[in-house]
Amino acid sequence: MTTQSAAIPAFKPAATSPALAASLAVTLIAAVTIAGAWFFQLVLEILPCPLCLEQRYAYYLAIPVGAFTALAARAGAPRPLLLAGLAILALATLANAGLGTYHSGVEWGFWKGPTDCSGPVVNLGSAADLLSKLDTVKVVRCDEVQWRFLGLSLAGYNVLISLLMAAIAAWGFVRTARR
Repeated sequence: MTTQSAAIPAFKPAATSPALAASLAVTLIAAVTIAGAWFFQLVLEILPCPLCLEQRYAYYLAIPVGAFTALAARAGAPRPLLLAGLAILALATLANAGLGTYHSGVEWGFWKGPTDCSGPVVNLGSAADLLSKLDTVKVVRCDEVQWRFLGLSLAGYNVLISLLMAAIAAWGFVRTARR
């Protein structure tokens, strides 16, 4: 009696697929990271600034794309489809690392941030509007750090996490392309 792998020499189980491993890892890291962001926001009440919210987009993309790529790899989908999914993951997370680096630079004062969330407030409207808005609106500035751990802000940790996800996706892409 022969096993399937002995009967078909070129057979490689889907469980050892680099595309599957990489896409699952990126999906898991993205899901845990976005859950952490929501925890900081909803439980610890550390509200995100506009740049923080923009950095979440890559995670919102990585979770479904990573899950789809993992399912496709598990089902034995064609290599070009897997490579496309891994490329999207690598590029999106690498771009997010760039956005996080920009945000970290704004926080450290290396360069100016967007005018809607950093710098001086210039248009306050009328005095009556201002007083009514002060009771209802909390402005979260992009250039003020609300939380640091070991010298890094959440934007700094986003850079590290995004680079890790980009490296994992790139590893999966290269290994899948070589198969």
